[in-house]
Amino acid sequence: MNKVVFVCLGNICRSPMAEFIMKALDQDGSLHIESRATSSWEHGNPVHQGTQKILRKYGVSFDSSKGSQQISQSDFEFFDLIVGMDESNVEDLLQVSAGRYDDKIKLFRPGGVPDPWYTGDFEETYNLVTAACQDWLQWIRDRPVSYTHLTLPTKRIV
Repeated sequence: MNKVVFVCLGNICRSPMAEFIMKALDQDGSLHIESRATSSWEHGNPVHQGTQKILRKYGVSFDSSKGSQQISQSDFEFFDLIVGMDESNVEDLLQVSAGRYDDKIKLFRPGGVPDPWYTGDFEETYNLVTAACQDWLQWIRDRPVSYTHLTLPTKRIV
């Protein structure tokens, strides 16, 4: 089973959105999908109301009891693919990895995903995350289980 974790700053907006959208897209349940934060700022806090609202709008199931969780060293070992939602997240992940797990760390999409905590635009975030999750799912399925040495998709797969 491929194990994927999506990571953003607080684990209340973008990364849980990606987690639940990817779970919805992975209809056969062949992936283990979670999300984490690079910081402890929101530790234990629930998924942001804006994220919950947009997921409900589009009929995407989510765990309303999910609380923010910071990425740990054991996560770096456990997950096959660690996906930062923007360049800053990737930089933070690479710093924590300190060269040990760098090949597992990828950028979610070229240019990243703007943080709706700041932009307030959960619709834009949803659209970007959905399109990129579709690309990631196809990319993962087109590769063997050990795919961490490969590069991330740079354009939308059709």
